Amino acid sequence: MSKRDYYEVLGVTKSAGDDEIKKAYRKLAMKYHPDRVSTLPDAEKKQAEEKFKELQEAYAVLSDPQKKQMYDQFGHQGVGGNSASGGGFDGFGGGGFEGFGGFEDIINNMFGGGGRRQQHNPNAPMRGSDLEYNIHISLEESAFGAEKEIRFPRTEKCTTCDGKGSKKPEDVVVCSTCKGAGQVRFSQGFFSVQQPCPDCHGRGKTVKNPCPDCHGNGLIKQNKTVKVTIPAGIDNGSTLRLTGEGEAGLNGGPNGDLYVHVTVKSHKVFERKGKDLHCEVPISFVTAALGGEVDVPTLDGKSVKLKVPEGTQTNQVLRVRDKGVKALRGITNGDLYCHIFVETPVKLSAEQKELLTKFGAVTEHNSNQHPKSKSFFDKMKGIFGGE
Repeated sequence: MSKRDYYEVLGVTKSAGDDEIKKAYRKLAMKYHPDRVSTLPDAEKKQAEEKFKELQEAYAVLSDPQKKQMYDQFGHQGVGGNSASGGGFDGFGGGGFEGFGGFEDIINNMFGGGGRRQQHNPNAPMRGSDLEYNIHISLEESAFGAEKEIRFPRTEKCTTCDGKGSKKPEDVVVCSTCKGAGQVRFSQGFFSVQQPCPDCHGRGKTVKNPCPDCHGNGLIKQNKTVKVTIPAGIDNGSTLRLTGEGEAGLNGGPNGDLYVHVTVKSHKVFERKGKDLHCEVPISFVTAALGGEVDVPTLDGKSVKLKVPEGTQTNQVLRVRDKGVKALRGITNGDLYCHIFVETPVKLSAEQKELLTKFGAVTEHNSNQHPKSKSFFDKMKGIFGGE
C-alpha cells in the first residue's frame, strides 16, 4: 500500500516553513493523541492511532532539514519509504526501508548512535487544542455592545480524579512495557523501528483502578457555559479570542483558546457600511417639491428631524451626522445616510386628480422645472438626430 504525501498528512503546502509545519503537527497530534481517543469505540480508536503514527512519521521527516530536502527531491524513496524497486531488504517486512528514519538513522543504528530523532516524552505538558464558535448578534448589539452566554462542548480535566486517571495516585504506575518512555523499539539485525507503546498507547503510564468517570483518561467531555463580552462597534466577520477557554491540556499543560467568530444579522431598516449606516426614507411628492422636515429613525430607537431641501429627487442622499456606529477602536460615531425615495400618491380622489391635472398643465412646458426630463430628451436628440 503506497504512503500518503507527508505534506498532505500534515495539511500544509510544500512552501510551508518550520513554524507552520510544527503548528500543523501539534494541532493534529493533539486531536489524534492516544490520550484523546482512549474512550472511543475500538474501530475509531484504531483508526485514530494509525493517523497518529502517520503524523509522527511525516513530522519526523519534514522537521529535519536534511530529510526534508531528500524527501522533496526523491519522495518516499529518498527517506527510505516504500521503495518500489524491491531491493534486497524484503526480509524485513516486504516494504523496503518503510518504517525506518532514512539512511542517516540506519547508519546511526548500525553503530549504536540511535539517530538524531528527538525522543518523545509522554509526560511532557501539552497545550490543549483551540476551539471555534460561531455567534450571531443583532445590529444593535454590534453597535452598542452586549454580553452573551454561549454553551459548547469541550474536554476538561476530570474533577473526580483531578485529571490523574484514578482516585488514588498509587494506582497510576509506570508502564512495565515501555518503562515510561511511551515508545517501544523493535530491532532486527541492524535495523530498528520505534512506535507508540501498545499497552499504554504512548502515555508512559497505566492505571490499575481507572476513575469511573473518565475511565483512566483524566479528561472528560462536558458542556461549558461562557460569558462573551461583545465590544461596541464590532463588525461582521470579526473574531474574539477567549484565552484559556479551549480544550484542556495534557499532563498539566495549559488550556487552548476559544475563538468566537461574529456574524451580524441583517436589519429590517438599516444597512451598515463600516461605521456608517444607510437607510431608505420615503417622502411625499409635496415635501420633495416644496421642502420640509421628516422624522427618520435611528439605531438607538429615537427619531430625528431630517431637513429636506426644496426640489429633492429620488435617490438623493441626505446625511445625519453622528447617528452611525462608533468604530471599534475609535471615539467618534459614523453618520446616517438617508436615501430619498419620492413616493407617488395612489388611490387619488376626483378632486386630487383635477388639481394635479391643472398643475401639470401649467408646468408641462417649463423645462426649468423639469431639469432631468430636459437632460434626458436632449441626450435622445443627440443619439437619434431629432430636432
